Amino acid sequence: MKYPQLKDIKAAREKLKEVVIHTPLMKNKNLSERVAAEIWLKREDLQTVRSYKIRGAFNKMVYLSPEAIKKGVVCASAGNHAQGVAYSCHYLDIKGTIFMPATTPRQKVKQTKMFGKSHVEVILTGDTFDDSFAEAVKFQHENGSTFIHPFDDMKIIEGQGTVGLEILEDIPDRIDFLLVPIGGGGLAAGVGAVFKALSPDTKIIGIEPAGAPAMKFSLEKGVNTALESIDKFVDGAAVMKVGDLPYELCKDFLEEVITVPEGKVCSTILDLYNEEAIIVEPAGALTIAALDSLKDRIKGKKVVCIVSGSNNDITRTAEIKERSLLYEGLKHYFIVRFPQRAGALREFLRNVLGPDDDIAHFEYNKKTSRENGPAVVGIELQRKEDFEGLIQRMKATKINYQYLNDQENLFQFLV
Repeated sequence: MKYPQLKDIKAAREKLKEVVIHTPLMKNKNLSERVAAEIWLKREDLQTVRSYKIRGAFNKMVYLSPEAIKKGVVCASAGNHAQGVAYSCHYLDIKGTIFMPATTPRQKVKQTKMFGKSHVEVILTGDTFDDSFAEAVKFQHENGSTFIHPFDDMKIIEGQGTVGLEILEDIPDRIDFLLVPIGGGGLAAGVGAVFKALSPDTKIIGIEPAGAPAMKFSLEKGVNTALESIDKFVDGAAVMKVGDLPYELCKDFLEEVITVPEGKVCSTILDLYNEEAIIVEPAGALTIAALDSLKDRIKGKKVVCIVSGSNNDITRTAEIKERSLLYEGLKHYFIVRFPQRAGALREFLRNVLGPDDDIAHFEYNKKTSRENGPAVVGIELQRKEDFEGLIQRMKATKINYQYLNDQENLFQFLV
């Protein structure tokens, strides 16, 4: 297996000086105190195009031959790679065609068009990155364009590896743990190559969303394997299959891969905004969201978390808050069958709700031909431990209810 060479990653850094900034590596006091470790954040959310993806895209495109430039480039991306390619197209005067999932947040689509200007055409297709990828490959075969892969390409990996060079320049002494977000695996492969050469004692832990654990699944099986389905919420890291090249490299570079629930990612996004004034996208929050689960292992250690991007769509805020509340055990949904008589709802409010509980959702479907009228009721608590008292009061007052949070199919249909 041919590793990315340190000399090639250093050459990439020289090429990237035209468009990439050396992003800050910042010690975070609040996170350090919370997990009793020394936590540093590599702020790629402050990068040109607000993610590290520009590094790989530009490094690949700057090596294109004049003949390849004439035929243009094509790529598939859920957002951040698209913006890196678009920026590079405009900077290098190359025509680009960019395929993105139809589910991509509008903010990322708009940014892609803004960075590429007249040099790029954006085509929305399919529901996942893999759908867009298939269309981009078809386009490449039909038009002879150069495919700019988001992660499964050595030049891409070398470009992403420059993140590792910067980290080690800013912290030349021992780093105990490096937490790297994983989507397709290009960043982990590039940074892993740098640390294997220059800081081999650092333990590198890959972080994936629980709903899209493609690298973890493949490493456990011993062969790069596509997932049957994924949760697309962490769109910057939700792929059904990691790259073949990153997979082979990460087998050697990673200590392990762990997953983080999407709800925990949402809570982390809100905490970073409210406590640190840091805006991150779901993929950008992955490594910080993993700190609590690693608390015992990293106590007293020096830990670097790569914050990969900040391209978050403000229209997703309501969904992020909802997922956070559900994960934290602060929001609960029920089907409640109210007796069809005057005062039934008033009695529920008076006898069941606690003093700090709040009705956050109410959808009442009254059936005049039946004795009971079902309603979907969402209750928001101030404290997780208040849930038990709520259930006890519902049972004591003989409320006819069905709990929805743990019934995924029914929950998704009704809420």
